[in-house]
Amino acid sequence: MIDVRAARADPGGYRAALARRGAERAFDELMAADERWRALVPRVEELRASQKLDGKPTPEQVERLKQVKEELRGVEQQLAAAEAERDRLALRVPNVPHESVPDGSSEEDAVEIRRWGEPPELAEPREHTEIGRFDMERAARVAGSRFGYWIGDTALVALAMYRLALDRLVAKGFLAVLPPVLLREEAMVGTGQLPSLEDNVYELPKDELYLAGTAEIPLGGLHLGEILEADDLPLRYVGFSPSFRREAGAAGKDTRGMLRVHQFNKVEQFSFTRPEESWDELERLLANTEELVQALELPYRVVVLPAGDFGTAMAKTYDIEVWFPSQGRYRETASISNATDFQARRLGTRVRGERGVEPVHTLNGTAVVDRMALAVLENFQGGVPDALRPYGAPAHVRA
Repeated sequence: MIDVRAARADPGGYRAALARRGAERAFDELMAADERWRALVPRVEELRASQKLDGKPTPEQVERLKQVKEELRGVEQQLAAAEAERDRLALRVPNVPHESVPDGSSEEDAVEIRRWGEPPELAEPREHTEIGRFDMERAARVAGSRFGYWIGDTALVALAMYRLALDRLVAKGFLAVLPPVLLREEAMVGTGQLPSLEDNVYELPKDELYLAGTAEIPLGGLHLGEILEADDLPLRYVGFSPSFRREAGAAGKDTRGMLRVHQFNKVEQFSFTRPEESWDELERLLANTEELVQALELPYRVVVLPAGDFGTAMAKTYDIEVWFPSQGRYRETASISNATDFQARRLGTRVRGERGVEPVHTLNGTAVVDRMALAVLENFQGGVPDALRPYGAPAHVRA
């Protein structure tokens, strides 16, 4: 969540920044609720102080104390209700976008930073489902629509890609993690998935658990409620896990193939850093992902997403879009983001340093994801990049 104290000191600046995300009304409602809460605090403190007496109270004082106690009970109830309302509204306010983020709210408003590689010249490019071995029909029988089996050589290519990413990042000092994918509400709210993305989250009400839509969530919750030491930062993790998304609102989008499915695998980078180092860390995570996409020999471009088109918890997001020959365009395959102190405030993850105890900064970034393996199939038309061969990928994919 945003720093409410800082917002009180500069409400105009915060409102203007959040207006870029279409969140000025949510901010106004939060500030109004915060003002109502603050107005009650001194009255509660005054009533509590009036209960303190020196010596034995007189009968008149006893009667007055009863009245004060009754009034205090009512005001404390009002205070608790005001605090709950303020906290509820705080969860609806997104992070403040970084000044370098462009305005806008659609894909067309993204700003391209650079490109790498040349799209292959293919007379009749085949789609990934025509090259690899996928079975969505049988998957539909056991799981429903938008699920698929990866079979044979196709599965080996994907597995090799995950291992390539893990090995490269572990060599850079990231600690490998296989995280849980069933999570409590605290982790979902803490990382900003709830309430903003509730329509896309799978919930298991009977167990009070949720299925993670990305390894970012359990990795972000790894230090839930902890105070970290500044000398131990940055803490860098790389997690591999399946991810689950309901894809609500995606009806009619990418209905062919495996581009938009309910379950996919992903290798995710996650960093806990000192506040003053987080923007350099963002560029580091982006460079790591670019290195992996280059190792896969996939043409791509890097864009900065506009203020109204990235996750609630983020202050800035880069997307890496890889070329898909069957569509003749670049498609988003990786997001690399800085959440600044937004997630840490919700998660209660802090750092103890020279300035005392303060929220840590968190960052996350896709390393590789299933969609990249689909792009490999299409760009190589069944061939396999050399970087995957040491990890058990075949020289050529047989359908």
